[in-house]
Amino acid sequence: MVNGATTDVVVMGKKSCVQCDATYRALDKKGIEYSVVDVTQDAAALERVRELGYLQVPVVVAGDDHWSGFRPDRINALSSREKAS
Repeated sequence: MVNGATTDVVVMGKKSCVQCDATYRALDKKGIEYSVVDVTQDAAALERVRELGYLQVPVVVAGDDHWSGFRPDRINALSSREKAS
């Protein structure tokens, strides 16, 4: 995890969020670098979550791709894409 760093993968989440924690662990296990934005501290990030059409966190944005919730299938696909590049 890279807090506040500029990476291609951004996880918008909040503290005490089970799905957020599971997402962080899965990304770490796959060796995917990401930055974390706390939507309770960043109004622009919360607005971005809403603009994307989501009502829950985590929201993962990876380039043009994005999803909400803990999605091991999407994380595995992201890992495969990163290894191929």
